[in-house]
Amino acid sequence: MIDSPSPNGNDVRGSGGRFIKGNSGGPGNPHAQQVAKLRSALLNSVTPDDLCQVMAALLTHAKGGDVPSIKELFQRLLGPAESIDLLARLDDLEQRIAAREG
Repeated sequence: MIDSPSPNGNDVRGSGGRFIKGNSGGPGNPHAQQVAKLRSALLNSVTPDDLCQVMAALLTHAKGGDVPSIKELFQRLLGPAESIDLLARLDDLEQRIAAREG
């Protein structure tokens, strides 16, 4: 817990690390407005029916054995795959157990 203002910036943070009242914040993303307009245009041009047709095509390709389509479908439905390094996980677990015992 921070008891005094943070040296981060010109006294822009108070106790607890929170920004104090009147802080103008950072410069922000200079492209955020343009990206918002592009996203808005995309959302306005794609209908729910369009999206259903695209997903049906993806599913058809995946069912037909198209590996990139299968990967895309699984990633969208289940999220990205986690890298599992079993030996590294076992080593980490053994170190934790040894630290508790020692």
